[in-house]
Amino acid sequence: MNSFQIKTKVAFGTNSLQVLKEIKNKNVWIICDRFLADGEGLQGLIGQLDVSNNVHIFTDVVPDPPISKVASGVSEAGKIQPQVMIAFGGGSAIDTAKGIYYFAKRLEKINISTFIAIPTTSGTGSEVTAATVITDPTTKIKYPLFLDELIPDMAILDAQLVVTVPPAITANTGMDVLTHAIEAYVSKAANDYTDALGEKSVQLTLRFLTSCYDDGRNLANREKMHNASTMAGMAFNCANLGLNHSIAHQLGAQFHVPHGLANAILLDAVIRFNAFKNRDTEQKYAEMARICGIASRSDSNETAVRILRERIVQMMEHMQMPRTLTDAGVAKEKVYAKMDEIATNALKDACLPTSPTTPSHQELKEILEQII
Repeated sequence: MNSFQIKTKVAFGTNSLQVLKEIKNKNVWIICDRFLADGEGLQGLIGQLDVSNNVHIFTDVVPDPPISKVASGVSEAGKIQPQVMIAFGGGSAIDTAKGIYYFAKRLEKINISTFIAIPTTSGTGSEVTAATVITDPTTKIKYPLFLDELIPDMAILDAQLVVTVPPAITANTGMDVLTHAIEAYVSKAANDYTDALGEKSVQLTLRFLTSCYDDGRNLANREKMHNASTMAGMAFNCANLGLNHSIAHQLGAQFHVPHGLANAILLDAVIRFNAFKNRDTEQKYAEMARICGIASRSDSNETAVRILRERIVQMMEHMQMPRTLTDAGVAKEKVYAKMDEIATNALKDACLPTSPTTPSHQELKEILEQII
């Protein structure tokens, strides 16, 4: 038996932040980074909250959230006793909030009735998923956690919040969306429902991502990418991910390569590996290319997959993205020095069990060599 559910209520479109006006007489705790705390976006968010609420702000958020930041948040939660928790920001802010939410309820017995996620990038899909990623800076390992109670009760998708995202971050986060959708689509746990979400997400990303890169102020295009990100999140929340993310988690932990960029650098090599190793997976990649209109029904599976890979490379080139770790500023010798460790940890990653193929340790190292 399979199952599929979407727990999160999604508010999207023009002025969607207005849904916050429904919150009254609550202890509201907003989790965001210091940059957002000093910007107009946070003030706009707070301006939507009724004056009857008691608002607190936690800004101790950093990229690749470490265990220590989650612990400090749990301690703060014990003092504030929030009833409504709002994660406001990119993946790091939402991941931090999820970690705090989970442990605060257990260690501090906090009764949080409503957990809201408001993404300010179109990338992680974390606003609708059971996943969070916490980093242990001592071991330099990223730990993805998958717990249904981490799924936010509400996601608010306001495209106004992403129009000022710089082009490079638009590219990185957008390629993260594409990777989420494609990996969910070829996952061992994929089903008709996740396929539908993945297909639509890829269609939107192929059509609108480079336009958002070229003109970030185009609100209509930004809204399409914001929706694509959330749909990809819904897909992988049920179907999980695969080899691409298993390796990308290690590249982020070891070399601090931005997560979306790490996924993008890997994507071509991983698609090539999966398609070569598994003919059923090759068929699914090919079907994705046909559904998105970049390959025709008359194209062979091999040709359709090549077209999909070429489109991905073209998008990266258009957005001036690094194609290799060296281009991303990681010295070759550092990669080779950590290659065995990366391969070992990637094979233990929580995303790998649903990968359509499981590489050997040596095959994983060969994939890494292709992106150096």
